[in-house]
Amino acid sequence: MREFSLPALYEVPSDGNLTDLIRRNAAQHPDVAVMSRKVGDAWADVDARQFLAEVRGVAKGLIAAGVEAGDRVALLSRTRYEWVLLDFAIWSAGGVTVPVYETSSPEQIQWILGDSGATLCVVESAAHEASVESVRADLPALKGIRRIEADAIARLTEAGADVPDETVDARMASAKADDPATIVYTSGTTGRPKGCVLTHRGFFAECGNVVERLKPLFRTGSCSVLLFLPTAHVFGRLVEVASVMAPIRLGCVPDIKHLTDELASFRPTLILGVPRVFEKVYNGARAKAQADGKGAIFDRAADTAIAYSRALSTPQGPSLGLRLKHKLFDKLVYGKLRAVLGGRGEYAISGGAPLGERLGHFYRGIGFTVLEGYGLTETCAATAFNPWDRQKIGTVGQPLPGSVVRIADDGEVLVHGEHLFTGYWNNEAATVEALADGWFHTGDLGTLDEDGYLAITGRKKEIIVTAGGKNVAPAVIEDRIRGHALVAECMVVGDGRPFVGALITLDEEFLRRWAEEHGRPAGATAASLREDPELLAEVQRAVDDGNAAVSKAESVRKFRILSSQFTEEAGHITPSLKLKRNMVAKDYADEIEAIYRR
Repeated sequence: MREFSLPALYEVPSDGNLTDLIRRNAAQHPDVAVMSRKVGDAWADVDARQFLAEVRGVAKGLIAAGVEAGDRVALLSRTRYEWVLLDFAIWSAGGVTVPVYETSSPEQIQWILGDSGATLCVVESAAHEASVESVRADLPALKGIRRIEADAIARLTEAGADVPDETVDARMASAKADDPATIVYTSGTTGRPKGCVLTHRGFFAECGNVVERLKPLFRTGSCSVLLFLPTAHVFGRLVEVASVMAPIRLGCVPDIKHLTDELASFRPTLILGVPRVFEKVYNGARAKAQADGKGAIFDRAADTAIAYSRALSTPQGPSLGLRLKHKLFDKLVYGKLRAVLGGRGEYAISGGAPLGERLGHFYRGIGFTVLEGYGLTETCAATAFNPWDRQKIGTVGQPLPGSVVRIADDGEVLVHGEHLFTGYWNNEAATVEALADGWFHTGDLGTLDEDGYLAITGRKKEIIVTAGGKNVAPAVIEDRIRGHALVAECMVVGDGRPFVGALITLDEEFLRRWAEEHGRPAGATAASLREDPELLAEVQRAVDDGNAAVSKAESVRKFRILSSQFTEEAGHITPSLKLKRNMVAKDYADEIEAIYRR
């Protein structure tokens, strides 16, 4: 199939903007908890009426600070309640939110604030403020900085106390559906990040159709979601706006180091994350079982879960014997795994990278279905996702209702719909190229099956052509290899080379466990163990598993374990964890040469 579409399930308002949602919630669900914020060690609910009041108070403060309708206001912070509050307050003041990753360098901050022309920047910490101040001389449009940890919310609210209600009412009504809501800068795997202009209409089309298609996951009053993705990333904003649109209770986690504890205390019914989170949960549970001498039981339970899930996709379903085994392991293993994820949830949505078929079946088999989706910043997050009632594991699902997905002659995925960005800020040439002929050219390669389910097979610019002329899409094998507990990152190489190779970094947490279990010295590192025969054999098993997913010509023949990690600070990965292949290839040129040395 070359093209597929679904009718819209949600009618985008002909006018209005996202602030309509919080006014509607306060009118229709005044006492329903729409937010929860951490107060000490406990979660405190914020009902719809209170949230609107807080938003209006901060919006008045922004107006008093000089924010005009259409002004860009930058947000540099981790994911927290105040981020969501400020986002809606900026819209309520008539402004446009410009998110900045909290890990951004001063140079990156200067580019985003300067390119967007931000007039105000709200930061989280003193360190963030210092970073902005260090480049402030190069930001002539920037009029002020406010710091969340220096009581910015209270101070803004106090400063706006004398702003008339009529003024904020007029500002809340000032933005129209086709006006910019936010400028989200791409991660920038090549070159400087580009600012994607996303409108209020785009968010309505995106979130409205997601909520309608996944309605059982967004039940007002009973469903909740814990947001631990960066709100600077468009996927995090999807979670934020969709939760408010439903509405369901939303909690925010600034530090994923404490994610397990937060899941246990918040107990969400829905989780939205990236594959690495679900890989970590699986690998952590398996490692704990092995440490407790129950590794064999865990592996049998995992195999049973996968077999059970696969059988669910067949006409006859699971056999009696499989159902009995599944019931036994549900008591012994699966219930404990669901408890790690909060204990109340049955569904998660995964995006940002491929989840992997085996992991998808594992989670569905334990009673926690992970619905995989696909999208980009330019598509306002998800442009395809698996429906809750007709999941096809191994695909990223059907197109967002109301949109169209087309496969071009060269295999590129093209998208059309109201949810698309309107262009790149200050970059007309890139806009014309990306939106040629009225279709957004994603740069990704994919296929559509007979039911309109999309599978992503690679990225056009990442195709490797070996010396023998074989075209290799690295994503498939990299994702399989990265699924191993010991592997942190994998980058396939081989452009113009006689065969495919790989650079591999090790997960520091699981390397420590491996070293302890195998009697290696305490404090052993990747640098000291990279030539260890047993470790090489274990990583080879990960590579063999990856090779099983591709043809012989595409398989990894040799690999190198690196002594260090790919880090954002070194310029090897983006804030959204995408590899900057050109930078990795440059910095590890000697390691790549070693792969091909006879």
